Amino acid sequence: MCKLCDEGRPHNHFGSRRNFLKGAMATGVAAAGLPLFAARPAAADGGDPPLDSGRPGRRYVIRGGSVMSLDPQVGDFAQADVLVEGKKILAVGPNLQGGGAAVIDGTGRIVMPGFIDTHHHQFETVLRSFLADGVLINDGSGTAAGTITYFEYILQKFAPVYRPQDVYINELFGALSQLDDGVTTVHDVSQIHHTPQHSDAAIQALFDSGRRSAFGYFEGAGSNPPNYAYPQDAFRIKQKYFSSTDQLVTMIMGGEVYLGDTIYEQSWKIGRQLGLPIAAHILSPFGIRPILDQLAAGQGGSNHDIGLGPDNLFIHMTGMSDDGWKAVRDAGAQVSIAFPIEMNMRHGMPPILKMQSLGMEPSLSVDVECTLTADFFTQMRSCMNLQRVILNQMILDQAFPPNEVDWGLPPAAAGNQWPTPPAGTIAPLTTRDVLRFGTMNGAKALRLDGKTGSLTPGKEADIIILDATRINVAPLNQVPGAVVSLMDRTNVETVIVAGKVRKWKGQVLDVDLPHLRRQLEASRDYVFAQAGIPQDLFRSN
Repeated sequence: MCKLCDEGRPHNHFGSRRNFLKGAMATGVAAAGLPLFAARPAAADGGDPPLDSGRPGRRYVIRGGSVMSLDPQVGDFAQADVLVEGKKILAVGPNLQGGGAAVIDGTGRIVMPGFIDTHHHQFETVLRSFLADGVLINDGSGTAAGTITYFEYILQKFAPVYRPQDVYINELFGALSQLDDGVTTVHDVSQIHHTPQHSDAAIQALFDSGRRSAFGYFEGAGSNPPNYAYPQDAFRIKQKYFSSTDQLVTMIMGGEVYLGDTIYEQSWKIGRQLGLPIAAHILSPFGIRPILDQLAAGQGGSNHDIGLGPDNLFIHMTGMSDDGWKAVRDAGAQVSIAFPIEMNMRHGMPPILKMQSLGMEPSLSVDVECTLTADFFTQMRSCMNLQRVILNQMILDQAFPPNEVDWGLPPAAAGNQWPTPPAGTIAPLTTRDVLRFGTMNGAKALRLDGKTGSLTPGKEADIIILDATRINVAPLNQVPGAVVSLMDRTNVETVIVAGKVRKWKGQVLDVDLPHLRRQLEASRDYVFAQAGIPQDLFRSN
């Protein structure tokens, strides 16, 4: 157990920066650019944040905001307070007595839980926008979309050349960027574990970011060096970094089924032996559908004895069979949908209506910044818009038999071009629905709903304060609608993780962002050079 981490203060688990550098240099890492994380408090306009926030016994109250708790038992308040002591929420309600607590003025603000991202490849931060036009796999079309693609370039060309310090700065910068956006928790799907040193660097960055994180221990994409240690290194990692369950960073076992029966059988069994959630990408290509069907029947792996369980987190779930879906639901497994990426990169139709038809709900995830933004307002809007455009067209198509697409709905009365949805039709998603997907459902997916996901007394204080007085939102008429339909990262004024203020009045605290950006740019230059990919700011294909 780490006392500092328990108190919400990330601690350097390498013992010292010098030890980390020694370990890095032992693997051939040049240390001249390090340290990559330099603590440097940033000045905040409009007063200082509460002193020593997140420390045991330290109290502050967020007073007078519009509070959206995302907990039905707590409810919502047009104007109320949130009282925090140490890393936990003490109370939510109007006119709370703070007992001398410091005050954060919430007037004109929306106070709500931080967003939770259940699938993010943070190691790819250095490749932001590189694949803005690309799809998942080369399709032989010769088009811009089908030529420079994710599998061939990101995983096969770029990923194998990463050094541990490249992993570190990518992970750290990506985490801080999302923290700035109000995403207080992430599942980092770090498919960059070429060596134990790469794993250590990724974990170190997650701790140093001060953000709640689930470290996803996946394979090392595109390489197999002599000291490749996946998945066996999970035992060392769990013992060294995750012996306590009461810390900001937890662990998830990655087990990709497309790596072959022997590998995923081993990783799933290790995950279950260690008591870890087990995550995998499940999507249309790579021959995954029949593998999920085998798992659904309890006949997965080389010995045909691996099945689904409530410890599974499946990412995408596009293109799967009805039997596979029913088994996932019956097993109590969780599903993370990355709506914008799936639509953009040809993963298949995001399966929101399928989930709703089975009485299920997804969590939300951003996937890859090499293609699209990690902004969570974009994730919520894309989710809502995609579900509603499909559903609305299904309803409208009743008026034009024979339908261009057979949605399985009865035809509307002749001549009625604004048909009534048939009884039992799935309802259009609301802004409150997608807020739940982005908060409480994310916490459930990562097995963290006892700690975060809602403003519930007794839970840890992962809170965002959103400015509803800004020009893109005012006047405030409906809180869920304002957050989902109007806001962006410029409205994220204050971000709190486990009671500690990490962003204040629009600025991320305690980091030297220009220094980190220079380190990220140096990493970019190295990675592109080693991969043999020209840096072309106006590439046409």
